[in-house]
Amino acid sequence: MKKLFFIIFLTYTGSCYAQEKLKPTQQFSISGKVKNSSVITMDSLNSYPVNVIGDIKVTDHVGTFKHQDDQLKGVLLKDILSHTLLDANSPKLYSRFYFACTGNDGYVVVYSWNELFNTEVGNHVFIIMEKNGVKADKMPESIQMTSTTDFKTGRRYLHSLEKIVVGEVP
Repeated sequence: MKKLFFIIFLTYTGSCYAQEKLKPTQQFSISGKVKNSSVITMDSLNSYPVNVIGDIKVTDHVGTFKHQDDQLKGVLLKDILSHTLLDANSPKLYSRFYFACTGNDGYVVVYSWNELFNTEVGNHVFIIMEKNGVKADKMPESIQMTSTTDFKTGRRYLHSLEKIVVGEVP
């Protein structure tokens, strides 16, 4: 009986730690292969045009429905990044650049420069400014990002964005 109680206790306490809530972020940095690093705050996000995204179904890596987010509004990631000067000698090199977006839990989502600025995908990658009628600064896992036209939307749905590191493939 003691063994059973001990196993249940370990299982319960382990699951409590695994479900720890992320701390919300109120800003994120942009650094790496850029001419000047910057910090984007909630106030600066509010200076960009906000787009009505609508509702999206969030799915996992195999396409299983997880949850639905309604009444999304967001700022295009490419609008924010358009002010970031890449550390490149020529625009021909831009095809070698990528953006590693990292949440404060270590989860990373990657976009290439071409994907954001040279394909339709870039018109659908958002920093979420409002979800389910709640403004970003009041959301428990802000700053959030999503790529609304991905087939498996949960793969690049990021919570608590902490930093974007610009890299270059050699």
